[in-house]
Amino acid sequence: MDAKINYKKIILPIAVGIIIWLLTPFKPAALDDTAWRMFAIFIATIIGCITQPLPIGAVAIIGFTVAVATGTVDIDTAVQGFGNPSIWLIAMAFFISRGFVKTGLGRRIALQFVKLFGKKTLGLSYSLIGVDLLLAPATPSNTARAGGIMYPIINALSRQFGSKPEDGTARKMGSFLIFTEFHGNLITAAMFLTAMAGNPLAQSLAQHQGVHITWMNWFLAALIPGLISLIVVPLIIYKIYPPQIKETPDAKPWADNQLSDMGKMSRDEVFMISIFLIALLLWVLGSTLGINATLAAFIALSLLLLTGVLNWSDVLKETGAWNTLVWFSVLVMMADQLNKLGFIPWLSKAISGQLHGLSWPIVLVILILFYFYSHYLFASSTAHVSAMYSALLAVAIATGAPPLFSALLLGFFGNLMASTTHYSSGPAPIFFSSGYVSQKRWWTMNALLAFVYFIIWLGLGFLWMKLIGFM
Repeated sequence: MDAKINYKKIILPIAVGIIIWLLTPFKPAALDDTAWRMFAIFIATIIGCITQPLPIGAVAIIGFTVAVATGTVDIDTAVQGFGNPSIWLIAMAFFISRGFVKTGLGRRIALQFVKLFGKKTLGLSYSLIGVDLLLAPATPSNTARAGGIMYPIINALSRQFGSKPEDGTARKMGSFLIFTEFHGNLITAAMFLTAMAGNPLAQSLAQHQGVHITWMNWFLAALIPGLISLIVVPLIIYKIYPPQIKETPDAKPWADNQLSDMGKMSRDEVFMISIFLIALLLWVLGSTLGINATLAAFIALSLLLLTGVLNWSDVLKETGAWNTLVWFSVLVMMADQLNKLGFIPWLSKAISGQLHGLSWPIVLVILILFYFYSHYLFASSTAHVSAMYSALLAVAIATGAPPLFSALLLGFFGNLMASTTHYSSGPAPIFFSSGYVSQKRWWTMNALLAFVYFIIWLGLGFLWMKLIGFM
């Protein structure tokens, strides 16, 4: 059933958009009227994406309509956003991830990991994160990974060991597994260009500023800080928020029973894992073979359709993909216009002027901290990337920071900033609403772990990217 319009929530974006529009006569002299009006529409659209008086796709369509109807952008230019390759990559990967859920392959992989590594609760958490890591490259919706594959397994496993939020036994196991997987999910989202919807958006926005991010250079840059985070963060959570049950000898029999109920691997599962490996190979070797990431995803989807793993009805029913295609296209178009009309260059020059005299490493750290902590105001990582990524990257480049290094670091923190609130990203409310972790615990532990991410990704990440020549 369609969500009803929340007219109270529609007041703020409209009011802000109108106020900014009416301030056109007082705009900075360096900007023309069109650039300022595009800014007004963009800000109103972004606020609408945050408050969501309507579904985010509907908000984007209204913003698109206003931009064209007011003559701020012509229709031919506006519809070009729907042909953006990075956005089609997101849609294609949504379809691929549907195959993991439909065939049951994702669940089977998770159960196999539990069977192999689930003797202790800490080992169990690592095994679940290992599943997330394995699935991440082909699942651009970390929300789909969290809600469709990981949460049902964790919830069933916790209840099997008598850990239930409704009877006060959450701390036995469920609280630890839920919170650890939440962080595993945001780390794996940061590690692959195709692991979270906002990553290809960042790639596209960076391209507008002349910075070329590929699947492989994103992966290489994130590899060491990502792996270190996946090892260290669960250990820290184990120390500050330990489960009451440390040993899980019944995990293997439970997984065996679940796998027995599933039966032998089906034909569709075999096709699914084969096609997933083909897609992964094409993404890794794409630059060598002359196949870009979007084409590789189209090839994978075509194979899924030809083998019958997916049918066209499955593709049409993947509403998340079509919804993302619409609103990403609109936001990318608007961001691109802000850049072409001179607003982003003007803003970056103005901010960099305020930071004049500071060395680029200090400027970049300030930008990252601002980017991270401003996420308390956002309920969507992707909306946050849409709103700020271009401007912050432009400021970093203007102050002399290496373009690719800056673009990648901002891209990583577009995921890591989910370590803030219980509404920070799609997976956050899924895990939080399970009731295993209180809001106070969620916020305080996230506040602590934020410093861990700064140390690993800003500190060790800086050294690693320097070593591999990305700066």
